[in-house]
Amino acid sequence: MKHIVGTLVVLLPVLLLQPVQGNEPSEEMKAAGWVSIFDGKTLDGWKWNGKDEGFYVKDGTIVGKGGRNHLYYIKEDFGDFEFQMDVRINPGGNSGVYIKSQWEDDTWPTTGFELQVNATHPNRLKTGTIYDCLDYLKSPHVDNEWFNYAAIVKDNTVEVKVNGETLYIYKDRKASLPSGTKINAANKRIAQRGYLVLQQHDDKSVPEFKNIFIRKLPD
Repeated sequence: MKHIVGTLVVLLPVLLLQPVQGNEPSEEMKAAGWVSIFDGKTLDGWKWNGKDEGFYVKDGTIVGKGGRNHLYYIKEDFGDFEFQMDVRINPGGNSGVYIKSQWEDDTWPTTGFELQVNATHPNRLKTGTIYDCLDYLKSPHVDNEWFNYAAIVKDNTVEVKVNGETLYIYKDRKASLPSGTKINAANKRIAQRGYLVLQQHDDKSVPEFKNIFIRKLPD
């Protein structure tokens, strides 16, 4: 595992607000400012960046298919925010959830930060990894099992959680970008604004996503 300055590993579990079924937050969550960004029926508000259709909706779930593709929630970009969603991956599958990404056509996102989804894919970086920032080498879940993936993204930090337990808090030591700066792969920062993105990694991977909730935090 890479040694990351400013990363705090937290061992105590935290409260997970349980959503109701049907891709709608509970009344408790709604009162706390959570909203759903997936209606459980369509991909309204979402757009894939690959040449072919890489995602479809089945039984209230977004399912990935085919080769490399990325599904952007393009209705709104986010600064400081929280997300949580339920995720499932097939044996040997690979996927991810990107935060703070800019739209890029038909390529891997380069300007955001990928939170890996991987329990048994040969890639050694497992669920909880933030690519190019922090390596997490033991998966906190198993294949074919729904787990809750969540993060709190505030200023220059990302707190990553699985099933309500905080895995770590990662702090980006680099300076924030001045307002109006064009973001690229070299100058990206946790503090930038950007889209939330779901990944379809390859044709042997079948990721599934549901109960996708966002809560914006004061900037």
